[in-house]
Amino acid sequence: MLSIDLNSDLGEGFGDYRCGDDAAMLEVVTSANVACGLHAGDPEIMARAFAIARERGVAVGAHPGYPDLWGFGRRVLPFTPGEVERLVAYQVGAAAGLAAYAGHRLTYVKAHGALANLAAVEREVADAIARAVKAVDPSLSLLAIALTAQVAAGEAQGLDVHQEIFADRGYTEAGFLIPRGQPGAMITDEAEAADRVLAMVQEGAIIAASGRRLPTPIRSVCVHGDSAHAVATARAVRARLEGAGVRLAPFRA
Repeated sequence: MLSIDLNSDLGEGFGDYRCGDDAAMLEVVTSANVACGLHAGDPEIMARAFAIARERGVAVGAHPGYPDLWGFGRRVLPFTPGEVERLVAYQVGAAAGLAAYAGHRLTYVKAHGALANLAAVEREVADAIARAVKAVDPSLSLLAIALTAQVAAGEAQGLDVHQEIFADRGYTEAGFLIPRGQPGAMITDEAEAADRVLAMVQEGAIIAASGRRLPTPIRSVCVHGDSAHAVATARAVRARLEGAGVRLAPFRA
């Protein structure tokens, strides 16, 4: 039976500010990427997200990004690769500690926002992230954007690498995400998102906005947790996959 993971970026509030519905999303997904306190999140939010994930049998990973609360980690900041490496190590360590505090176990790392997008195309940034993960805990997996420099960087460090696609984002001809703000970047219709995901999973390929297929092994599907339609999209994707006989399970338990 075909098996796929469904992940979401969670824990992205800060203090009294709430972003998304973590509790509802954790009823749907099989893996949760928890913000580590720099682009979003704080110790209280992180501990709570890890605890709920543990109760519901959801795997957890660190979701490190740029230290940019104002920009939600979606602006590229001028850090050197060495600085990126230490920023990621710092955040992964924090996530591992709070996961353990909540009685759970961190099993993977997935970069966030602008940092992830830069690492998709700039190998030295991808290498910095991979080195940080290996230095903190070489048993951690790397959840990488499919068909990008992140994959090669993780493999070069000997990490267990898994490739993901996005349910709610459109793709360019080259297989990259269409930049936010451009036509076709966001897919807000739940049924459309679910149908696209099923087609990509069954074909083992990213489907660009033009219809072009780019073959790639797909181990996980991401639904962003910060949008108004996030939970509905996640539920639609899960129902569509399960209805087609696809098993939903963490890529790394």
